[in-house]
Amino acid sequence: MNTHLTGNISHPFNSFNKFANAAMSMFSKDEGATKTSSSRIYKSNAEDCNFSLLSIIENNIIPRLLSSQSTSVLDEENSDNTRAMPTEKEVHEFALLCISDDHLAPLEFITRLLNEGLSKENIFLDLITPAARYLGAEWELNKLDFYLVTHGLVRLHSVTHEIGYSYVDGPLIKGEVRRIMVASAPGSEHLLGPLIVSEFFRTEGWHVVVEISPTINELVQAVSNEWFDAIGLSVSIQEQLTDLKSLISKIKKSSRNPHVAILLGGPIFTIQNHEAIEFGAGAICINAKDAVSLAKSLMVND
Repeated sequence: MNTHLTGNISHPFNSFNKFANAAMSMFSKDEGATKTSSSRIYKSNAEDCNFSLLSIIENNIIPRLLSSQSTSVLDEENSDNTRAMPTEKEVHEFALLCISDDHLAPLEFITRLLNEGLSKENIFLDLITPAARYLGAEWELNKLDFYLVTHGLVRLHSVTHEIGYSYVDGPLIKGEVRRIMVASAPGSEHLLGPLIVSEFFRTEGWHVVVEISPTINELVQAVSNEWFDAIGLSVSIQEQLTDLKSLISKIKKSSRNPHVAILLGGPIFTIQNHEAIEFGAGAICINAKDAVSLAKSLMVND
């Protein structure tokens, strides 16, 4: 399953710039990036930038979930329900399992429902989809922090992929509007940086997909499903650099755009000096405000 954050999110741009500068400053050369500092800075600027994670889930994640299609032939074996629909309590229980430390628990929960006779379609529509909405609501009520909600969304993405659902409705060829996918490199669960970068592209009229694939294979599949003029990858930690060259090579081979521009950014590049050519990318961006102009400079015949 390739769940995206996509569409247009409205912010007063001056307020957004203030938020972006504050968020980027936490990745200075004197301070490492941590989930605690990310959540703290995000929370302290939430009102200033008028940001709503629930709005993103309601207006972007849920519609793309509902536009996903089953790619599993096994669904035919589970077409007739012999079990009642998941209750509100079960939805909440499942959502909390998605933010737990037990990465196997969400899939085990779904497996139990399958064994009890619930179809994959109803698990997708009546469990996974409302669980995403529940996580956003808990964020709005200040019961869950940004990191935990992001963690939960990544888990929801993963189990949706496991039961055989994938978003396949994106454009397959170049269109009039430029399109970029912004994603965290597999191995981290941060959305703050990609969301900041995506806003600069939206302001310039680009169509943006923020991808939350937790694995290399899922990210590569997401790239292959739709046309993108550019791909932006946010890299947080040293360990992600090891497979970065291989990941970029796979993205280029799988991309529907043979000349797709690859732009790197993220906390690791503010504390280590690297050249884009080391990884097969076109450029490294350490300031989100420069991302759009850099991406345009990398595009062929544009």
